[in-house]
Amino acid sequence: MEMNADILIVGSGVAGLYCALNLPEDKKILVVTKDKARKSDSYLAQGGICVLRDEDDYDPFYEDTMKAGHYENNPDSVHIMIHSSQEVISDLVSFGVRFEKNGEKFTYTREGAHSHPRILFHEDETGKEITSHLLATARNRKNITIMENYTMVDLICESNTCRGIIGHDENGVYSAIQANYTVLATGGIGGIFEHSTNYKHLTGDAIALALKYGIQLQHIDYIQIHPTTLYTEKEGREFLISESVRGEGAVLLNSKGERFVNELLPRDVVANAILAEMKKESSKHVWLSLAPIPEKEIRSHFPNIYQHCLEEGYDVTKEPIPVVPSQHYFMGGIAVDRYSKTSMDRLYAAGETACNGVHGRNRLASNSLLESLVFAKRAARHITDGYTALTFEGEITVDEAKYANYKEEYKKAVLAAIEKERKSHE
Repeated sequence: MEMNADILIVGSGVAGLYCALNLPEDKKILVVTKDKARKSDSYLAQGGICVLRDEDDYDPFYEDTMKAGHYENNPDSVHIMIHSSQEVISDLVSFGVRFEKNGEKFTYTREGAHSHPRILFHEDETGKEITSHLLATARNRKNITIMENYTMVDLICESNTCRGIIGHDENGVYSAIQANYTVLATGGIGGIFEHSTNYKHLTGDAIALALKYGIQLQHIDYIQIHPTTLYTEKEGREFLISESVRGEGAVLLNSKGERFVNELLPRDVVANAILAEMKKESSKHVWLSLAPIPEKEIRSHFPNIYQHCLEEGYDVTKEPIPVVPSQHYFMGGIAVDRYSKTSMDRLYAAGETACNGVHGRNRLASNSLLESLVFAKRAARHITDGYTALTFEGEITVDEAKYANYKEEYKKAVLAAIEKERKSHE
């Protein structure tokens, strides 16, 4: 089976969907995704999305982002993200996204390492709210086709030009998809780690293919550990306890019920403090107390967290919960320019799989959704402005034997590259 598209997008998180929605409606767009369309980490995002409240907030927003990233951020990318934020929020509202309001005005919350409240949210399921509306809008566009349960295993390349991908469906049937432009929006790398908040099928496939074809990568050892995930002995994806819980007043306690860190410091600082306290006490977790937050606010602002913890045997309105740091976010990735273009012609990357330098060494809370959306739209505009068609010559024969062990080979390649990069910084 062979398929063609004007623009092919790999991934159905906010980056992939928003990119598709910003492309011309006279172009044939195919979105392929490894699992069900809604099973992206974008869908899981709890806390919210940052926005520039007014021009007075620009300098503090910029400084908060740079400081959290240890000043290793790309200043140009940070500037673009902040100044594009209000336009992105307007787009989301036009798609039906419902952010919390007080009357006609937005309600803003604050999270760790933010000097001011500038985060819009919908309960504690902001990612679900945004992704669901983007997905519904995309499904209603006649020029957009979404193909679920399709796994990319290779790129179709010729003279440093991407001409599409090779992949297989859920039945293991391989096919080639040729496209004039390809956008990689495959998400993070949590699936290659034992403990992660990511879906297990997010295994850094785009990073592995970048390694295979010499596509430029950047900071692939910059991997963020989220300070607070619900501790459990069960296997599977770790449940995130949003940064905004601490932003609203929750405190971290050791086994003696003592606070040991400022909860609003950057994520890497808080995570390291928790790990140090666990080592000091020889414990498997620390405790997070929501006691400073009124019960009414817990139930209204954090209903999903409240319910999940209740199902795990903890009533957060009455008792602290056990939390532990887990792998959460990938700040590095495929190196892209200010238009999300990679070092390979006709190939773009957006979202967590890409690295434009916004986050530096450590991502500021709630910048992920914003950064993904801003640079996905820029990719769409750049493709549109320079659009030219390729000539597709006949059917591509897929040698399935080449991919017999691709899952293990790609995982090993990504882990080895991360370790090599890490050692180079020691």
